[in-house]
Amino acid sequence: MRSAIRTALAGVLACTVVVLTAPAHAADAPVEHGVALHQAVAKLPVAAEERTGYNRESSFGGWIDADLNGCNTRAEVLLDEAVTAPTVTGTCTLSGGSWYSWYDDTTVTGARALDIDHLVPLAEAWDSGASHWTKARRVAYANYLDDPRHLVAVTARANRSKADQDPAAWMPPSAGATCRYTADWLSVKLTWGLSIDAAEHDALDELAADCPDQDIVYSPVP
Repeated sequence: MRSAIRTALAGVLACTVVVLTAPAHAADAPVEHGVALHQAVAKLPVAAEERTGYNRESSFGGWIDADLNGCNTRAEVLLDEAVTAPTVTGTCTLSGGSWYSWYDDTTVTGARALDIDHLVPLAEAWDSGASHWTKARRVAYANYLDDPRHLVAVTARANRSKADQDPAAWMPPSAGATCRYTADWLSVKLTWGLSIDAAEHDALDELAADCPDQDIVYSPVP
């Protein structure tokens, strides 16, 4: 379902051309790259972070309904990740269903108990390069459905414990999630060309070294 949103998201962003300029990448076919986990940290530029000017709503906007089907990005992720599908009524109202929050190894019933986590938080993305993007590109980042590693349905408890922290300060409480989270964090940063700071670099380097090597496949967003 997420891949089907790509064209619709491009159309929605293109409609904002009076205020924003839609990124040219939206209509381009993705090009896959691959790198071994143990080499991935070295591919990311190291730079100091800068929070100046950040405001979550004005910088990235909120959830959008890219394909105009009545379901916004939050609902699309919930529908995509459901272990037991919820009932959908009205204007994409979800009831019932169950989900697995892999951050804390917890099964959740009822969508209201879940948050949708930006695996690399919006504030972290801003600090790491997104402050220099167009608004349209930031909206695309906040609502990115092409890759399920970017947005994750997790317990509200885990998401709010994480807040906007990077792996130097926070990791999922489930020990079984460590290597997956590390690889996915690196994937998102590589996909969007984001930098890492010195503490983040050292933490990721140590985390990756303790994980079995694996290939990280990602499609850079120009």
